[in-house]
Amino acid sequence: MGTRCRFGVAGRACYVSAMDSAPDLSPEQALDEFRAAGALLEGHFILSSGLHSPVFLQKMFVFQDPARTERLCRALALKAEAAFGKIDVVVSPAVGGIVPGYETARWLGAKAIFVERENGAFRLRRGFVIAEGARVLMVEDIITTGLSSRECLAAIAEHPGKIVGAACLIDRSGGKAELGVARVALATLAIPAYPADALPPELAATPAVKPGSRALAG
Repeated sequence: MGTRCRFGVAGRACYVSAMDSAPDLSPEQALDEFRAAGALLEGHFILSSGLHSPVFLQKMFVFQDPARTERLCRALALKAEAAFGKIDVVVSPAVGGIVPGYETARWLGAKAIFVERENGAFRLRRGFVIAEGARVLMVEDIITTGLSSRECLAAIAEHPGKIVGAACLIDRSGGKAELGVARVALATLAIPAYPADALPPELAATPAVKPGSRALAG
């Protein structure tokens, strides 16, 4: 994997140097990482948004492989830095965004924190703070309707600092989800998703599985 460095200023310089020399991932290469992990699933899935879809991206199959996660998040860090410049803090929504948020922040030389639900709403907890003037990037795993992203961004906006944009591994909304800020994604897909009362017959005939984590509370 290359040279290992100590944490601190020298460690950050090592990661930045490695990132500078790392190849970017094309959208197809990013999707190939999901395919290789067995994370592109077909069937009938109820997404965290409540919509139904014949395709589910099981990112946890990706995140169980640290090397694969590193490749994806290093590429996302490259793309985010090119779009938004220096990042001081990465904030992600729990649960699914914690791993990619942390790994992307590592390559950006930024602090990684996360919001989690308290009485149904996202909040910074556990003593996490955002300093005045900090440049903040919101990092997600998968964007579908953008609801979790918007909720995360709203929680961030309650604190000092400047939200510079958002980043995700896969945008399955085809770029249509409204976030209110600029975004980058390793791959943008238009995967169909349907309300429960408007399912196509072939999907309605297949038993549904709900694999998401939005209902989890800390």
